[in-house]
Order: sequence, then C-alpha cells, then structure tokens
Amino acid sequence: MQGTLYIVATPIGNMEDMTIRAIGVLKKAGIVAAEDTRHTRKLLAHFGINTPLESYHEHNEKEKSAYLVERLKGGVDVALVSDAGTPGISDPGYRLIRLAAESSVPVVSVPGPSAIVAAISISGLPISEFTFKGFLPHGAGARKKFILELKDSPGTYVMYESPRRLRATLESVLENIGDVPVVVAREMTKLHEEVMRGSAREVLERVKDRELKGEITLIVRVEKDGREAGRAVDPRERIKELLRGGMRLKEAVMAVALETGRPRGELYKEALRVKAESEGSN
Repeated sequence: MQGTLYIVATPIGNMEDMTIRAIGVLKKAGIVAAEDTRHTRKLLAHFGINTPLESYHEHNEKEKSAYLVERLKGGVDVALVSDAGTPGISDPGYRLIRLAAESSVPVVSVPGPSAIVAAISISGLPISEFTFKGFLPHGAGARKKFILELKDSPGTYVMYESPRRLRATLESVLENIGDVPVVVAREMTKLHEEVMRGSAREVLERVKDRELKGEITLIVRVEKDGREAGRAVDPRERIKELLRGGMRLKEAVMAVALETGRPRGELYKEALRVKAESEGSN
C-alpha cells in the first residue's frame, strides 16, 4: 500500500478558519512537510497535533521531493502545508505534487483558506473569470513591463504585492493602464484586516502617506478600452438592476463606481433618484 500526499490548506490569519478535516488529516499523517517548521510547529501545537515535521522549501525542494515520494511509496501518508493558505500556489509545493503524481502516488486536496479567493470574493469586481498573476516583479522596469502586458488583455487580475512596493505599483498602474478600478486587500482574516476599493488614483491617495504592513492582495480590473469602456455601461440601468437584485443602495453605488470609473457622489445622487422613482411607482 502506498501512502497518500495530502495538500492541506491552513489559516491565512484567523485560526478559526482551520477545517475539522484538515486537523484530522494532520493528526493521522506520518509526516507534515512544512515550508517553515517553526511557523507550522505553532499551528500544530495550537490544535494539539504531534505529527513529525519535515522542512520543505525552495532551497531543498529537489532533494526533499525525492525523499518524501520514497516515504509515500513506502506507505507513509504525507501532509503538505505552506506558511498560510493553500500549498502549491506561488510556493515550491507544486514540484512535490508533480513528482508524486508522476510516481502514481495518490494526491488529495484538503481545501480551505486562500488569500486569492478571500480577496476576490469581496472585491465587488466582475469575477465570472479572473487571472492570478502571482507576485509582481521587484524592479521598476520589470514591474512596468508586467503591468503594460495587462493593458491589452481585458479582465480581472489578482496578484500579491509587498506593502513596501504597493505605492509604486499603484503609480505604475495609473501611469501605464489608467485610472482603472482596483482593490487592495490587506491582512485578510486578521485583526487589522483592511479592504480598499476605488480607482487606482483614489486608492493611491489613501495609501501614499501610510506605512503599511502585512500581506497584500491586489486586484486590478482592466477594460477593453481602459476606463472609457466602463463608461459605456449605462450607470442608471446598472443601478436599477442591482437594486432589483436585492443589493443595498450604497453597495450598488460602490459596484457601479468600480465598473464604470464614475465618481461615487454622482452615482449616489442618481441611485437616490432611481430608488425614489421605484418607490413612487409601487
């Protein structure tokens, strides 16, 4: 009997997001392969889990992948965890997963928290489809090239960014794409969670004089012809549609502002007129 490789999602902040299934899998596994054993040891201690730990990170992944797959082939269950969230996304976990699959070892997902899904779900932006772009490049030139590549491909983009570089990234978005809708989700599920929605210029104004800390997920919405494409949407009809769907007035205004780039104050006045007309016709 071969063992099973379990891909176990762990909390991105709030410990209460740990699933019952994840706790059970970590308890019964023969090995927990962790990106940072010091970090994971605290997690295991919190839930009373005594499973042996093995380090698995970008500097030892080649050797450890081979070792862990041999243990799996010998019948040992291995649970792979990252520092936070779902393993295999912007971390070296995918190499172990690929080697295990190539070796016909069962690979099972134990789903749970993900900063990407958490941020996009509350963004208020269109997400019938979206693209995850990983971490932005560090250098100014590479970052500009990266952002320019988004300009000609309309859609909703999700990426990770350092709080130290967020201001420069928003400036680059504004300069190279335009004043498009963006969302900055910081410290998701943690005590100081913060979500900033608005145009690139509006959000930049909110962060430019602050010293931000914590994990940042940045969402950028690119329309076909930049911000002007959003203006082609009839804001009045869109507000009506959202209100009929049960959305509250302020939420509808925010959603339409993000979709069209129109000022919230202007849209709020229009929304009040739409609501008054609707109530008058009933």
